Amino acid sequence: MDLKAAPSAAETRVVTLPDAAVAEVRCRVFRARPTEPIAMSFAPLTHRVMVLIEVELADGSVGVGESWANYPSWAWRERIATIQDGIAPLLKGRSFPDPATAQRALLARLAPLGRQWGAPGPVHQAISGVDMALWDLAARHAGTSLARLLSPSPRTELPVYGSSLGPTGVAEVADRCVALGLTAVKVKVGFGADTDLANVGTARRILGDEAQIFADANQAWRLTEALEIVPALADLGVAWVEEPLAGDRPSELAELTRHTGMPLATGENLYGAAAFTPYLEAVEILQPDLGKAGGVTEYLAVLAAAEAAGRTVNPHLYNGAVATAATVQAGAISSATRLIEWDIRSNPLRQAADGLLTAHGTVRVPDGPGFGIDLDQDQLDAYEEQLA
Repeated sequence: MDLKAAPSAAETRVVTLPDAAVAEVRCRVFRARPTEPIAMSFAPLTHRVMVLIEVELADGSVGVGESWANYPSWAWRERIATIQDGIAPLLKGRSFPDPATAQRALLARLAPLGRQWGAPGPVHQAISGVDMALWDLAARHAGTSLARLLSPSPRTELPVYGSSLGPTGVAEVADRCVALGLTAVKVKVGFGADTDLANVGTARRILGDEAQIFADANQAWRLTEALEIVPALADLGVAWVEEPLAGDRPSELAELTRHTGMPLATGENLYGAAAFTPYLEAVEILQPDLGKAGGVTEYLAVLAAAEAAGRTVNPHLYNGAVATAATVQAGAISSATRLIEWDIRSNPLRQAADGLLTAHGTVRVPDGPGFGIDLDQDQLDAYEEQLA
């Protein structure tokens, strides 16, 4: 696959929404207990969560988005209130020429509340889902996929790396990656040097010398700790380290790279495109999450800035089917995106998108309207929370 053949994000088409007011904003929540342990350096993931937002216009057209709500375990309850009480009243009865106009209107009203609340993250996460739904609507209105709405010639497949290896069962999960045809993986670290290095070594042994291996610390280390372990990870062939430092401060990240030469990645916990600006010089890889940072609208702004700075944008992805499909669509429009993250542990809430994964280490970009997938309500029924 020729990455150079992919167009720039600047080569976009005119985007419009139907000339109809917003009639309804609905929120639906699906939760499933993992069939295997999913640990992070800060807390286990007790449930798979998919918070869906449906925006329906007066003409009957509907778009669907997804808001990230993996942590804390009660985040989905807050998300319902923010969408129903905070967002829906600002949208209903109004029409917007395009998704970005609606997104900016929501941020103008709700970002100050998020600041006072001390919760800019949840506000952006809620708006992300609505923005995603509006982009789904815009693409469906144009009769095309999101990728083709944004680019005249998007890629049709994207390289994938398997994530969620470790801290236990690394050998079994690595074997699964081999069976899936993956040649790049990310190992969870931050569980102590002995465990971390052993797990990376296991992944290397099973996947072979040609595989790319990355490490994700979820901000587990202080700078002094990272300066000790990162060279050891480099000796095992780790190609880049994600969120190595607690606090995620750009100056410390830059210092870590200067002392170790290790390329770094971050961005899943940044909100709004402006927040990424200090990181353009500090890290090689930016990782905005479409369900957290502000939706497709904010993702495109991050992508444009990263392209101008010569940085890579490998979006963060650890969600259900809708966010997965939207991320794949957005990743297809620019050569700045080198890899798509693919959580290789089981996730019944992602089933509608699982068929996009090929047998040769890539994900297929769906070409249907909007995000290009159809949810199976019968399959999801068992996981839906009954909201009052």
